[in-house]
Amino acid sequence: MSATSGIAVSPELASTFADAVSSNNVRFLKISIQNEALVIDATIPISSTLENDLNRLQSLLDNNVPAYVIVRLDDPPSAWLAINYVPDTASVRDKMLYASTRNAVTKSLGATLFVDTIFATSKDDLTPAGYAAHKRHLAAPKPMSAREKELADIKAAEREVGGAPYNINAARKSPFGASVGLKWSTDAEAAVRSLADATEDYLVTITIDPSTETLTLGSTTATTIDELGSKIPSSDPSFAFFSWSEGASGQRIIFIYSCPSTSPVKHRMLYSSGSSSVYQTAKSLLPPLLLAPRKVETSDPHELGASFLRVELGQSNVPSRDGTPSNAGLPGVAFARPRAQYKRR
Repeated sequence: MSATSGIAVSPELASTFADAVSSNNVRFLKISIQNEALVIDATIPISSTLENDLNRLQSLLDNNVPAYVIVRLDDPPSAWLAINYVPDTASVRDKMLYASTRNAVTKSLGATLFVDTIFATSKDDLTPAGYAAHKRHLAAPKPMSAREKELADIKAAEREVGGAPYNINAARKSPFGASVGLKWSTDAEAAVRSLADATEDYLVTITIDPSTETLTLGSTTATTIDELGSKIPSSDPSFAFFSWSEGASGQRIIFIYSCPSTSPVKHRMLYSSGSSSVYQTAKSLLPPLLLAPRKVETSDPHELGASFLRVELGQSNVPSRDGTPSNAGLPGVAFARPRAQYKRR
């Protein structure tokens, strides 16, 4: 049954509520359904605060019979709370009747006057403690999916760093470009310069001090290509310069930007926005052509192996992760014109 089936507010109820609104001395109006109409069942005046007056509902309501109760709030006193009381022990017919008619109460009496609604299934829900729990529920943060939580963390990080909006779908690209410059510590700069004289595979890792936005030296160590993934932090972002001996091609320094997806959003934003400037500065610290022309980026350092680096550096026929041929655009690699497609006759 719905409110359009004939159940409507009775003239007596409408008049009583209008008087209650203007008098400012009524706390509760109990409403029930009788003879296919919404009628006034009881009127209770204000005697104390709302929390104290709620105790009076224990004697006003029946354990097994549904009812509607409209309640004047203390702040502001012009606002009303609608209570839909449908006990679990009520008959199925009464449950359906009151559930399908509840909107008729607020709509007919003036929906703008009602600022909150409580759905109660027992009188325990309408005690001062129950009402306090209801208000805590309203004030609590809404449940979020993992995606919504990540977006909320990003917005919070944006407010904290005062940066431009961060595009999570373009995590491999700097949202600020190369305009974010980072200060280099003396140790970090010296370690990168020293790679020009390396005669074996050697790794230098650099991290950012978030408090000062300064590049600091993380580690320096002789490292084989097979050990590379285990020597780069797997839980925090970092920059790495790997001097790699590639046989006949000689020593080449590779810039690696590692940004694990589990690292804090603020740190990801900071490293992402600074990777281009770090790479450009490193080019000025090293002899020409010693630094590989392509940056290597990863969210999982353990995938850094010889085949992975060759693909990312364009030394393999396997397409890189952006979908382009890995050797496209590199010196000495001819552009192969695709064959024309002919239709068979």
